[in-house]
Amino acid sequence: MGTAGTSAAGLLGLDPDTYRPHSLHDPDRTYPETNCYTDILIEFVHARGDEPLAMMGCALPVDFEGDQWTFFKPRPEDVEALYGIDIHEMQPYRPLPEQIAGQIALGRTLIVELDSYYMPDTAATAYRREHVKSSVVAEAIDAEAEVLRYFHGMGYHELGGEDYRGIFRIGMDLPGDVLPPYTEIARLDAGPRLEGEGLRAASREMLRAQIVRRPADNPFRRFGDQLGRELPGLLAGDAQRYHDYAFATVRMVGSAFEAGADHVEWALGEAGAPAAASMREIVEGCKALSFKLARRREFDPTERIEALARAWEASFAGLEDALD
Repeated sequence: MGTAGTSAAGLLGLDPDTYRPHSLHDPDRTYPETNCYTDILIEFVHARGDEPLAMMGCALPVDFEGDQWTFFKPRPEDVEALYGIDIHEMQPYRPLPEQIAGQIALGRTLIVELDSYYMPDTAATAYRREHVKSSVVAEAIDAEAEVLRYFHGMGYHELGGEDYRGIFRIGMDLPGDVLPPYTEIARLDAGPRLEGEGLRAASREMLRAQIVRRPADNPFRRFGDQLGRELPGLLAGDAQRYHDYAFATVRMVGSAFEAGADHVEWALGEAGAPAAASMREIVEGCKALSFKLARRREFDPTERIEALARAWEASFAGLEDALD
């Protein structure tokens, strides 16, 4: 990763040119990305040699929050119980490159919100276009060579030079009211890493808890009511308003149930097939609704919303039957 020096530190010995992402990020999926935080945990866990599907039951209790669907992510206590990774907030009181290098040298790493404007892997969206915060997991850093390797989005990437200086605000004259980024430490020594049937059994118990956490009423019907109110403005507005709305609504819940279906198939096997099939109906329904919205022509979403609501009810009924 460039010229080695005393400031160089690496955790897993990875190479961006040969790294292969987990199947949850297969580009042929309906939603190959979930959200910025869950995606990096998927790849970090995968890169350590563990199975990220075990933690994806977190996607199932998603709710409609009034104007968007839940930004789902694995619960820290579940990540610790499954993989021995303790994630908690930390205070970035020193320059971030120093803290990243110091923690990696101790066999840990940082999860930190950085600016996608300086991330080359966002070339299709934010890179050198707009300033958008996004979470990354730092895997290796060389401050002398100005190189950072990190998990972000669907994979493992490298940035350097001007991007390195920009992402860490090196040499920038910043106003005094700029806040430091939200930062977490990921300790890898918090307990045993479960494997095989032990991992699957623990994941099934967590799945029972996720079912209990599901919304008390059908969230798709509440979403349908809100969509009916928003639709005239969405159809009359510009493309950016549609994209922002779609990301927070149909894309978020669609990606949740696609990951949730994979989790159920992995954790429950054949017994979970009916529930997983209903979840995939949600995925396809969200995709179809996205296309209708993207056309920005007047339509009645009632029938599609009702189909999504029925599939949601069938999903949880199937889960309860499989876990009896």
